Amino acid sequence: MLELRGVTAGYAPREPVVRDVSLTVGDGEAVGLLGPSGCGKSTLARVAALLHRPVAGTVVIDGEPARGWRHRAPRAQRTAFGVVFQQPRQSADPRLRLDDLIAEPLRATGRRGEAAERVAALAAAVGLSGELLARRPHEVSDGQLQRACVARALVLRPRWLVCDEMTAMLDASTTAALVAVVEAYRRESGAGLLTVGHDAVLLERWCDRTVRWADLAAERRP
Repeated sequence: MLELRGVTAGYAPREPVVRDVSLTVGDGEAVGLLGPSGCGKSTLARVAALLHRPVAGTVVIDGEPARGWRHRAPRAQRTAFGVVFQQPRQSADPRLRLDDLIAEPLRATGRRGEAAERVAALAAAVGLSGELLARRPHEVSDGQLQRACVARALVLRPRWLVCDEMTAMLDASTTAALVAVVEAYRRESGAGLLTVGHDAVLLERWCDRTVRWADLAAERRP
């Protein structure tokens, strides 16, 4: 189980955007977090993925509290998460070809020897041809780049997936394709999913349950 207990977080110490929020994602469960832009759901997702240190509260991963954030998190905890962001161009190194972008986590964790096989398999799964893999981010569309980012998120075979508005910039066909890729991986691996967004119809169809941000806020009222 992935548990967020009493999380308060933000980017200015005295002005948190998330206050005393708790949320759980069960083993193999898909949970959608629904809320309007600016409510704090993306910040909570970054805390859940160990990418942002909260001001207060605890993240518990399969019964073990998080012991660090970003590069200071233990490797076993850090690599348990695959993350896909809303804007692929802000999360992709513009100098890398798409095949190197997908393989980047493997190389960073000393598993370079697995790169060729994993990249080929994931490229096929997300719908990227060999010709597209040889291109850099500025040479592909947003949808093609997001396909590469989804492949990158899956390359280490994560235990948990965090998707932060993953489909917000995509057309309907690309959205359907990438949701199908994530679900195929989850069926194969048993991974849990936390996906945040403001499209209620998509989240209701995709997830086992949807949590509304307003309900989380209501839970902490006296």
